[in-house]
Amino acid sequence: MKQNAISAVDFPGRARVHIGLAVADIERSVDFYRTLLGVEPCKQRTDYAKFEPTEPSLNLSLIQARGAKSLSNRPTHYGIQVKSSEAVEKASGRLQQAGVPVRTEEQTSCCYAIQDKVWAEDPDGNEWEVFVVTQKDSPKLHSEDACCEADSECCEESEAIQKARECCQDEPPTGTAAACESDRQEREKAASCC
Repeated sequence: MKQNAISAVDFPGRARVHIGLAVADIERSVDFYRTLLGVEPCKQRTDYAKFEPTEPSLNLSLIQARGAKSLSNRPTHYGIQVKSSEAVEKASGRLQQAGVPVRTEEQTSCCYAIQDKVWAEDPDGNEWEVFVVTQKDSPKLHSEDACCEADSECCEESEAIQKARECCQDEPPTGTAAACESDRQEREKAASCC
């Protein structure tokens, strides 16, 4: 990061947990999380909603899945929201020092906001981001080059993903369908783009 950008979003403490969930029906999900958390969404679009309760301090993003068949009922990603790009750089340094590959994005549009961030995968392949929101609002869900930089299949469904939808449907792979598992994983990866 070129300079230390300060968070455009205030929240209790120095950091808070962020979870991005793929949902089949954004309206039903908004109703559920409104009830569960006892707060209204602070940002809502036709394909996206964000809740930021202070108790518990949480940044929960709901992202419309690109079709019910692609919904894997797994979070799209996990995150830790911090208050400065300096904190993002420190996290990146810790990860790199531990030998964990990282991917950085600067001033990228993500979740209808502008952010600086670093991405890493845990040993099970779960994606984690450490990020600062430098501008609260953006007209785009994500920058075209941001998620596609690391994986061109992130923004467009590949033929393998389309085949996985037909092959696996929502049934767990078994027997001869086990070959479809890699296609299912590819489909889940594509659905994880915030």
